[in-house]
Parts: sequence; C-alpha cells; structure tokens
Amino acid sequence: MNTALAAIFVFMIVILFHEFGHFITAKMVGIKVHEFSIGMGPRLFHKTKGETDYSIRVLPIGGYVRMEGEDESSNDPKSFNKKPIGSRILVVAAGAIMNFILAIIVFTIVSYGTGMPTTIIDEVIVDSPAYNVGLKAGDRIISVNNTETKSWKTVVEKISDEKSTEDMEVIVLRGSEKKEFLLRPEFDKEIDRYVIGIVPQMKKSFSSAIKGGIEKTGMVLGLMFQFLKMLFTGQVKKGDLSGPVGVIYTVGEAAKYGFINVLYITGFISVNLGFFNLLPLPALDGSRILFMLIELFRGKPINPEKEGFIHFIGFVLLIILMVFVTYSDIVRFF
Repeated sequence: MNTALAAIFVFMIVILFHEFGHFITAKMVGIKVHEFSIGMGPRLFHKTKGETDYSIRVLPIGGYVRMEGEDESSNDPKSFNKKPIGSRILVVAAGAIMNFILAIIVFTIVSYGTGMPTTIIDEVIVDSPAYNVGLKAGDRIISVNNTETKSWKTVVEKISDEKSTEDMEVIVLRGSEKKEFLLRPEFDKEIDRYVIGIVPQMKKSFSSAIKGGIEKTGMVLGLMFQFLKMLFTGQVKKGDLSGPVGVIYTVGEAAKYGFINVLYITGFISVNLGFFNLLPLPALDGSRILFMLIELFRGKPINPEKEGFIHFIGFVLLIILMVFVTYSDIVRFF
C-alpha cells in the first residue's frame, strides 16, 4: 500500500508540474486552453472554469494540456498556431522547465532535511589513513595539496584525484592552531574512489540548501547527458532501461527508508522527464520545438498533416518501447 501511495505521489507531482508549465505559460501568452488534465483514461473528476475544463483521470501515468489550434488549423486569434514562434516555443518548453524547477525545489528540501556537508570533520574512521596520522573530529580542513578547500565538494575532489596514489598534504585548523598531515588515501571499492576515512559535519541552512538543490539538479542533468553519450556508443544494455513498473519498484524501495528518499527519487525522475521531453524525437516536446525552429528558418510552417504523421509514428514507436521496457521490468523485478 505504501509503495502504491508513494508511486502515485511521485507520478502525480511530476506530471502536475510538467503540465502546469505548459498550461500557465499558454495562459500568459494568451492561448485558449480547452482542457488541463492530470492522468489518462476515464475521468474521475472534472470542473469547468472559464474556457478551461480541469480534470483528473484514472491512470496517473501522464497528462495533457489541450490548446486551441495546437494540432489542427484554427482562425481563432487565441489559438496556438496564431501566436509568434517565440511564444509557442516557450509554451512547449515550459513543461520541461517546470520539471527542472520541481527538481530544484525537492532537492532543496532534501538538502535542508539531511543538511549540507561542511569542511569540519565529524568522525574519523578507526584504522583509516586519517586516523593513523592523527586527524580528529572537530578539525576544519582548510587545504588539500595546496588547494584551499572552502567546500566539502572540493575536499572530495582533491582526495579522489588521479594522483591519490601518492602522499598528500592535508592542512587543518584545530582550534586556532594550523596542523599539517601527510597521508596516502586508500581505494574504496564500494564507492569506487579514494578515501581517507573521514565523515563531515552536516549543517542546516536555507541558503546552503538552495545551493545544494541547484547542485544536485545539475548533477542529475549531467548524468542524463552521460547516459545519452553511452546510448550512442552502445554502452547501454537492455537492463539499464526502465519504465513505469521499474519506477514504481524504485519508489517503493525508497519509501521504505522515509519520505526524504521519496523526495530524492521525485527530483531524479523529474529531471529525467524534463530532459527526455526535450530530446528532438517525434511526439516529444523537443521534436515540436525542432519543427518550430525549422519554420523560423524557412519562413513558413511545415505541412501540418506531414508533421502530425511524423509525431504519430513517433508516438507508436514510444508505445512499443514502453511495452518492451515494461515487460523487461516485470521479468527483472518479479
């Protein structure tokens, strides 16, 4: 039950932010919106306000914003196809942009909930390189190999450097006294990098949480580009792809360890959705933006029927891919 509720929460909030991005931007540029729907399939609830019908549907696996003149010809001055290209591109891209904003929000909450690591040592692991040379809890690391360490990220980067097989100099502030230590990091197979055996103190502050939210969003976005590179170089295997079943399983596992973990997965999935939607693949937002850019350079739009056919083919292929990864998820997890 907890898995189902957590999965519904994650799907609904990610979809809500995505579709709300399209919706609010369309309203801002003066496009008539006929329906704003969260979920797919039969309606559970709907209410009409003004020119828009707001609905919640049975299956929390998608949603849509139905705008006047988006997929058909229309002479209505408030139709999608009557607006300037810049406005239309902004409306289409707004869904992904809102996914990135959602990721920053939830990662900020996660960062505040867990705290952000500082350069002050909270714990020294027994028999580790740091322990053996005399580093202690309370020491503030001020430099590693002559590089000033203003953040824990810098400390990790310097310790994990390729030259970590050599002795490194660590300077700390103990009280008001500077102390120098020479130590050699050891390789930790579990986390796949060099470590010296220290745990940082965590600090909770709103400003550092926001910074952490932005950094985590950027980190996940970087992973998406890395995955895309691996995909083109043939390094991605069948088991590396996952669909709704895999997401539900992952959310369920995260839910076992508390709400903060569910939020972290929410941010990760939100970045995934935003990134994937901006890819120039037929039926995705990125493809629609590509067609509008082509229209901008040509000076006239591509035949709507031809564009619609390309999007239809893309949609069919996406459905086939979804069926394939869903089957793989079922075999793998159950």
